[in-house]
Amino acid sequence: MQKMLTIISNVLRGSARRNGAQVVSEATSLVVASRSYADFTPEATFDIKKVDLHRLEEGPPLTATLTREEGLKYYRTMQTIRRMELKADQLYKQKIIRGFCHLYDGQEACAVGIEGGITLSDHLITAYRAHGYTLTRGGTVREIMAELTGRRGGIAKGKGGSMHMYTKNFYGGNGIVGAQVPLGAGVALACKYLGNDQLCVSLYGDGAANQGQIFETYNMSSLWKLPIIFICENNQYAMGTSVERSAASTEYYKRGDYIPGIRVDGMDVLCVREATKFAADHCRSGKGPILMELQTYRYHGHSMSDPGVSYRTREEIQEVRSKSDPISMLKDRMLSNNMASIEELKEIDIAVRKEIEDAAQFATTDPEPPLDDLCSHIFANDQPFEVRGATPWTKLTSTS
Repeated sequence: MQKMLTIISNVLRGSARRNGAQVVSEATSLVVASRSYADFTPEATFDIKKVDLHRLEEGPPLTATLTREEGLKYYRTMQTIRRMELKADQLYKQKIIRGFCHLYDGQEACAVGIEGGITLSDHLITAYRAHGYTLTRGGTVREIMAELTGRRGGIAKGKGGSMHMYTKNFYGGNGIVGAQVPLGAGVALACKYLGNDQLCVSLYGDGAANQGQIFETYNMSSLWKLPIIFICENNQYAMGTSVERSAASTEYYKRGDYIPGIRVDGMDVLCVREATKFAADHCRSGKGPILMELQTYRYHGHSMSDPGVSYRTREEIQEVRSKSDPISMLKDRMLSNNMASIEELKEIDIAVRKEIEDAAQFATTDPEPPLDDLCSHIFANDQPFEVRGATPWTKLTSTS
């Protein structure tokens, strides 16, 4: 089989030289198509990094099994997040996207791994670095990009922007530092009250980890044994201050004190997935909350107003990219275990780029919401009612 593929590839390459770039693409597609699913390894088991434990005798497993289907799905989703954020960077610099904009590139394994460890019927709430979670929770690239540019086709009808996106069982996207954590506890309380075996994942960053309201939420959640996973996405620098300079204790997974905690490699999608499964089982068994610290890294600055190189060097960023990039790590695993071909992954890359470009085109041509929509959607299900505008004689109508 391998010999046949080599012959086909050589023939097609020769043809491509004669007929130009279009044939190169067609040749690649034919080579990929010539390989059946039987040629690939359907499933493989990988060693993953041991997590650090707090108030736990046992932690997640030291191996993770990945199917070919899962691997391709994770790869595509992480590539989509990466390319979407890079396009957002481009549109922001062109002044098409304005206002606050916090990008997620570098941290893709966190969102994809967490989603792999829970279900879409579970609940999730995060801070303002929310584009990736909006996608993994069911939003589309088209809706996200249109929201970033403030258009009617955006996921929040163009009225939320970068920090305020929502989907079913996803509660944002919150602009107040740390404020989403107690809201997440409220969602977890509803899950316990309803007895539906669901849980809430409440995310925050290392910068927000020093907020008093987070410790209040730890206390209440522990007292009531709420099904909540507190996750600190530790990307090392908060807004622009290293954790060593801003926190007396950088062991964020121990911050819950009486709450069990685990510290996880947040750059490895499989490590994050297995840790999330472990944490979800803990919550669903009635043991109450658990705390996870994901050690990760953002490639961009804190927001688009931060160049990201005044408090760290370009060499440091490049070193993380070359040694710990979450997409490259997954790609290498799949290729080295014959779970995919280079050509197949390239085809995914091409499809993702096209999806991003199409979404960006929509996001720059879709109309902005009219003024009449300004006060709509205040309530989910209610009769239309009048809302006073900026002046007493300005009246607007709110519709659900």
